[in-house]
Amino acid sequence: MPEHNRNAARPARLRAVSEPADFRLRRAVPADLPALVELERATFSYDRMSERQFRRHLHSGSAAVLVAEGEGGLLGSTVLFFRRDTPRARLYSLATAAAARGRGIGAALLAAAEAFARGRGLQTLSLEVRRDNAAAVRLYESRGYRRTAALENYYDDGADAWRYAKSLTNPTP
Repeated sequence: MPEHNRNAARPARLRAVSEPADFRLRRAVPADLPALVELERATFSYDRMSERQFRRHLHSGSAAVLVAEGEGGLLGSTVLFFRRDTPRARLYSLATAAAARGRGIGAALLAAAEAFARGRGLQTLSLEVRRDNAAAVRLYESRGYRRTAALENYYDDGADAWRYAKSLTNPTP
């Protein structure tokens, strides 16, 4: 008779990040796909990830999808990419449900992504953000990210972006 792991269906909890009592952080699982797609649709007008892309990232050895979950479901998500041949990770996406903004969910997901990347031995985390997304720019700058490039017409809708990077080996906020 095969041995069953009773915890196999449970999503792994993320550690090394303090989280407020009203939500928890964890790795996304396939059952999260509908909520991830809905959050993506509600958060972004362009450059949205599809269910197929999320599914691929959930099973990929070069991506991590992290979520913030509250009583009513998913409150936020982040997608992190990394490759074996580089010490850099890329924060591809960070989304917070409109009704959940201002509760520290974005900051908690960012800290979880940084902890995840550090845990893999990665040294730098980079990201792109719309220049007109003032709240996200403030978050990244307050957490020690430094602007490294200006990207013209970066997004599908023609919006410009800033590229930011942060060393994960130096102690910063």
